[in-house]
Amino acid sequence: MVDGSLYLAFLVAAFALCVTPGPDMMFIVAVGGRGGPAIGVMAAAGVAAAMLVHTVAAALGLSALFETLPVLYYVLRWLGAAYLLYLAVKAFRDRSVPGGEGGAGDGDGAGDGPESDPAAYGRAGAGLRRAFWQGAVTNLLNPKVILFNVAFLPQFVDPSLGHVPGQLLLLGCTIVVMGFLWDGSVGLVAGRLTQVLRRSRRVARGLNIFTGTVFAGLAVRLATTPK
Repeated sequence: MVDGSLYLAFLVAAFALCVTPGPDMMFIVAVGGRGGPAIGVMAAAGVAAAMLVHTVAAALGLSALFETLPVLYYVLRWLGAAYLLYLAVKAFRDRSVPGGEGGAGDGDGAGDGPESDPAAYGRAGAGLRRAFWQGAVTNLLNPKVILFNVAFLPQFVDPSLGHVPGQLLLLGCTIVVMGFLWDGSVGLVAGRLTQVLRRSRRVARGLNIFTGTVFAGLAVRLATTPK
C-alpha cells in the first residue's frame, strides 16, 4: 500500500518527532509526576487516542477545513488554551499529596491500599479515566496537531500507488503507536519518581506548582505562538 523507501524515511522522521520534547510530552510528564505511573500512562493513552482521531480526520480530508475556514483554527486554539489554564488553576489550588487520587495510600503499611478499601478501586478508576480524557481533550483542542497532519503525512504518500486515504491511515497509525510507546514510557518514569518523592508534603506541593506552571506555560504557548 505504501512505498517502502518512503515508509522507511517516515519511520526515521516519526521517531525523531516522538523523542523530541514537545507540548504533549510536557503535559504527560506533569500529569504523571503529579498522579503516579498509571496516571502518566493513561494520559499518554489519551493523547494517542486523540492523535488517532486526527489521523482519521486527515485521511477523510476533514483537516483541510482549517485551511478554508481559518476561524475554526482560532476557536480551537482559544478553547485549548482556556482548558489548559483551567487545569493549571486546579493544580495550583490542589493541596493533596500527588498520587493520592489513585487510592495508593500514604505508604505507612497495611490497610492503605485498595485491597482493604473497596472505595479505593472507584477512586483509582476515576483518576485513570480523568487522566485519559485530559490527555485526549488537550490534544484534540490543539489545532497545530491537525495542521501538522495536513502538512507532514502527505509528504510520505505516493499517489501513484492509489489508496491515498489508506496510506494516510497507515502512516498516522504508525506514528500513534510510536508516540504512545515513547510517551507512555515517559509518563511511567515520571510517575515512578513521584512515588519516591510524594511522602514529603513540601515536595508534594512543589510538584503541584510545577504541574500548574507547565499547564499555564502550555496555554500561553498555544495562545501566542503564530499559526
